[in-house]
Amino acid sequence: MKTTLIQDACIVNEGQMFQGSVLIEGERIVRIYKGDDTPSLSVMESLDNLVDARGKYLIPGLIDTHVHFRDPGLTHKADMTSESKAAIAGGVTSFIDMPNTQPQTTTLKAWQDKMDYAASHALANYAFYIGATNENLEELLAADYTKVPAVKLFMGSSTGNMLVDDEQSLQRLFTEVPTLIAVHCESESRIQANKAKYIQEVGEDLPVAYHSLIRDDEACYQSTSLAVSMARRWGTRLHVLHVSSEKELSLFEDKDLKDKKITAETCPHYLLLCDEDYARYGSRIKCNPALKHASDKAAVLDALKAGRIDTLGSDHAPHLLSEKQGNALTAVSGCPSVQFNLLLLLEMSRENALDKSLIVEKFCHAPADLYRIQDRGYLREGYYADMVLVEECPAWVLQKQDVLSKCAWSPFEGWTFHHRVCQVFINGSLAYENGCFAEAPAKNLIFKN
Repeated sequence: MKTTLIQDACIVNEGQMFQGSVLIEGERIVRIYKGDDTPSLSVMESLDNLVDARGKYLIPGLIDTHVHFRDPGLTHKADMTSESKAAIAGGVTSFIDMPNTQPQTTTLKAWQDKMDYAASHALANYAFYIGATNENLEELLAADYTKVPAVKLFMGSSTGNMLVDDEQSLQRLFTEVPTLIAVHCESESRIQANKAKYIQEVGEDLPVAYHSLIRDDEACYQSTSLAVSMARRWGTRLHVLHVSSEKELSLFEDKDLKDKKITAETCPHYLLLCDEDYARYGSRIKCNPALKHASDKAAVLDALKAGRIDTLGSDHAPHLLSEKQGNALTAVSGCPSVQFNLLLLLEMSRENALDKSLIVEKFCHAPADLYRIQDRGYLREGYYADMVLVEECPAWVLQKQDVLSKCAWSPFEGWTFHHRVCQVFINGSLAYENGCFAEAPAKNLIFKN
């Protein structure tokens, strides 16, 4: 087995920040040296690779549990290889992909087909949700939840047949499925009523800012409160995705993750953008759930710090720019972001809005704990060596040519950054270094029941 020493880094891990080194043998971390504890001469002489990490931060690889890589069926705008490459460049070493592809991942065959395809096309560690419908409970009950991370449920607006709105189906789903249910909560009836109201008042050509009025905080709250009430009634493990509004926050608790069965995720764009930003970015920042008010943005950030919100995920959702053209009704929703979330959060840290340890907790540790991912998400002896080296650097401005996603654009073009991802290790192998990719052995994620 090859041995690699990442030497003299500023390690950010498990709420601590300290100077140290990490020794890798094969795929795993075998020793973490802290402070005056340094490798022996025999260790140094036996190394295959030595990485000088002075002046750099070393963190666990990000685990992005919320991506839409569009593969299969929508590969004109993204595919497994292009988006996992963008993810790695952003410090993401493991991803969990959503089921609303073509075909939808709502059967075990479709799920297995994605797994087989990813084995030769995904560059980062991978897993795939299986999606719920009103008719596929038997498929969900037959799934192997050591390999399937969770069931994805759309309660409210969705595409295709993935909107689960049958009361009996919901009850059986919440009481019988033996795993985490990850839910998108927006009330379809509220959305349709709002849409009809504004079309009557303004007409069909609604400016894009009306998207946030159509998909308002009440649409989120109505659906989220229903999901939470059912989970409490039946003792379901429930994870509410992409929380965007202050009103929803009252439904969650400020507790340690280990003490919760009902948890919440938010995304960096809800911490950085609000409805006032449509004036500058237009339909590029149209997403579901919609951006809310500046007060919601501040409240969601406070909830993340307080522990009311448990995880961060990108909701990376690439579309071609041509598909993003249009108004509140015609432009598609979703933004590509997986490559830049870590850098965005580090900018918030630089401005003292977030602590680096909190970023690591919410994007590395908590996803591993919540989804019960085996031996990842932490820098620990015996764990897989998934890790990222980041350094502060002179200011640079994101340009279109920097974007690696297949759709070839980012809503954050023109933003200024003061950090860069230097190196990324996946399963002990160097996968990325200063803009260049190396072949690293990606693995399917394993989940502890």
